[in-house]
Amino acid sequence: MNLHTLIILGIFAPLLGATVAGLFGRRIGDIPSQTLTTGLLFFSCAVAWTVFGQWTWGHLEPFTIRLAPFINVGDFQSAWSIRIDALSATMLIVVTSVSSLVHLYSWGYMAEDDSRPRFFAYLSLFTFMMLALVTAADFMQLFFGWEGVGLASYLLIGFWFKKPTASAAAIKAFVVNRVGDFGFVLGIITIFWMYGTIEFAELFPLVATKAGTTWEFLGVQWSALDLAGFLLFIGAMGKSAQFFLHTWLPDAMEGPTPVSALIHAATMVTAGVYMVCLLSPIYEYAPGASQIIAIIGAITALFAATVGLTQNDIKRVIAYSTCSQLGYMFFAAGVGAYQAAMFHLFTHAFFKALLFLGAGSVIHGMHHEQDMRKMGGLWKLLPITYAVMTIGTIAITGLGIPGVGGFAGFYSKDSIIESAFASAASGHSAVGMFAFSIGLIAAGLTAYYSWRLIFMTFHNKPVWKEEGDAHHADDHASHAQLETHSEPVSDAHAHDDHAHDDHGHHGPLQPHESPWVMLVPLILLSVGAVAAGFVFAPHFIGHHEHEFWRGAIFTGEHNHVLHESHDVPTWVKWSPLILTLTGTAFAYWIYVAREGMGRRMAERGGFLYNFLYNKWYFDELYDFVFVRGFKAVGDVFWKIVDVKIIDGLGPNGAAWASLKSAARLGKLQSGFVYHYAFVMLLGVAGLLTFAILAWGA
Repeated sequence: MNLHTLIILGIFAPLLGATVAGLFGRRIGDIPSQTLTTGLLFFSCAVAWTVFGQWTWGHLEPFTIRLAPFINVGDFQSAWSIRIDALSATMLIVVTSVSSLVHLYSWGYMAEDDSRPRFFAYLSLFTFMMLALVTAADFMQLFFGWEGVGLASYLLIGFWFKKPTASAAAIKAFVVNRVGDFGFVLGIITIFWMYGTIEFAELFPLVATKAGTTWEFLGVQWSALDLAGFLLFIGAMGKSAQFFLHTWLPDAMEGPTPVSALIHAATMVTAGVYMVCLLSPIYEYAPGASQIIAIIGAITALFAATVGLTQNDIKRVIAYSTCSQLGYMFFAAGVGAYQAAMFHLFTHAFFKALLFLGAGSVIHGMHHEQDMRKMGGLWKLLPITYAVMTIGTIAITGLGIPGVGGFAGFYSKDSIIESAFASAASGHSAVGMFAFSIGLIAAGLTAYYSWRLIFMTFHNKPVWKEEGDAHHADDHASHAQLETHSEPVSDAHAHDDHAHDDHGHHGPLQPHESPWVMLVPLILLSVGAVAAGFVFAPHFIGHHEHEFWRGAIFTGEHNHVLHESHDVPTWVKWSPLILTLTGTAFAYWIYVAREGMGRRMAERGGFLYNFLYNKWYFDELYDFVFVRGFKAVGDVFWKIVDVKIIDGLGPNGAAWASLKSAARLGKLQSGFVYHYAFVMLLGVAGLLTFAILAWGA
């Protein structure tokens, strides 16, 4: 079997699994559905690593496999294709590696769910859509995969559809992404209008020919490529939860934890970063759009990091961490360091999936409790989960020594920060220093909220014992009331992940380590979180960078940002480590050395704490402006324009006038002869008066 055939089978294997499990899962049963979908994903993963290995060490050349015509309408031509280059090879291993481990992890995590075939079908469908997206050879297939992952994410976030918050979160994610996708469609239309093609291989060599093209709108000259790049970036803002279009991401934690790891850690939310890097030939000639990307990315990194400081739900802390890390990737691409952005996407997939699945292990061990304030002291009871989450935390905070090394995040995040400084120093980017400053601040905040999660969850006194004792007391009170025939005490538990009962236990529920089917994926991901940085840094951003990318990423003749980042001043290289250690020290002092200080700070509240805890009040602002605002506008058009003006002056008005006229005329038809005689007399008198006046004239 040749490589082309193997790649085709690897791409479509998840679709086969989704089809069988989705249509026949109830008939064939839970275990066959899980086995089939998981086995096919591991096959796809093996194919992806084969392709990546041959690309990285075997000097595989870029190629495109054309499978079938997709859409042919006039000059608008699209074919279903599989594009293999450095970008797609990287994304193939990111998507399939995380997805296969999530499938395996879900065997244990979803063991109590009665809809497992549907769940595994959704996971596999999502994976296929992502593979279609990252191997697209033109904008049409890219958009197909783009919308496909949106649909699959809607199904996965709302998997527990009987849970109102999950259904609302799924709808919110779908609607917010449609806002971004509207801009994405306009960007594709703009590109086609300018160049007459949507195929990347034909488009990219032509980009420079329109570099100076401007359009006049409202009396202002606009750069055509900047406009197209900005519209395309709006799509990326929605998919990758960037500032203004970020509100769906935290609510998406209502889905099962494996969904959070798959969609919001390594795959769907990175689609926007991948698209911007893929379209580097456009953004290199669109400096205005690139600056906007850098600014939005930097603001997102800071915003999400500040909100993560105050969250208490273990999954929401990691969700805002994802949002912040995506900001890093975008401002890297915005300043021209596309390679560093892709490298951080690559390393981030391992440690963020590790943290999400580790959080799921904690939730599973804590009998579906997600509030970190109700945890504590778990490191002895969940030793493996504690170890791997500590590895993930070290990786995401970027702890490492310049010139020596560290875990995965150290190499990629520091490269981004150094690239931002280099872009400012060389004059390549006007916003490079802004991005550099924000990146440093966000690094310190990342360390603080990441270690805060570890300290609140695994260290300090075990709060869950007190919670369990209180729960046990409530149970006794409830039983006593039942025995005396009084009203029962409500003891409903609104678990975030599973609406199960407490399995017949009474008193404190002892936390427990997860089964091995959940721990093995964590251990494998922890290997990636440790080694992905120093193993692949030379290929992504180091000495073998040209050999690895081989034209997949385009940089203009004046863009030397990545190379100049290696020669930044020493203080720039050490600044991230200093701020990371500072953030870690503050977290330790507040949550360990002065145990209880964090709780007291939260109880005191204050404007700043409430501002951050309520996520800068974006949900409230959007509810006021868009939800209530558009409802008010709708009421005006409905009750005034439609009912009173259109209907009132139109059909309803005509009907009202006819009824009133008929009623008044009806009164004249009394049926009495003397009334009619009187009217006739008035008529004769009027006629004679008219005749006399006319005769006299």
